[in-house]
Amino acid sequence: MLTAVHPKLPMRNKEVTRNYYIGRLGFKEYGNADYNGYLMIEKEGVQIHFFEFKELDPKENYGQVYIRTDDIEGLYQVLLANNIAIHPNGALQTKPWGQKEFSLLDPDNNLLTFGQSL
Repeated sequence: MLTAVHPKLPMRNKEVTRNYYIGRLGFKEYGNADYNGYLMIEKEGVQIHFFEFKELDPKENYGQVYIRTDDIEGLYQVLLANNIAIHPNGALQTKPWGQKEFSLLDPDNNLLTFGQSL
């Protein structure tokens, strides 16, 4: 019965979040309405929603999402080529649990981890 999951992450500034995900990571805005304090983005069937939290302290934000891919190497290279900062501890590597992964932090310190099964 379940068909999808769309995580909701905090954002301090909608324009900053929009510019990062759409302008830098290649997502598109989802839907045809621009809701005050809310943003929905989508890329290749993956949606992420954001809610405005102006008082968010990025140092205390533990928002995380894990996104699976079928081309981890290609995605990693595209992001590097576009000067997207990779998490200091999140370079592409093979993990003991059978995944190849890398991570990055968005402007609000939400952790995005991308992974592919080996």
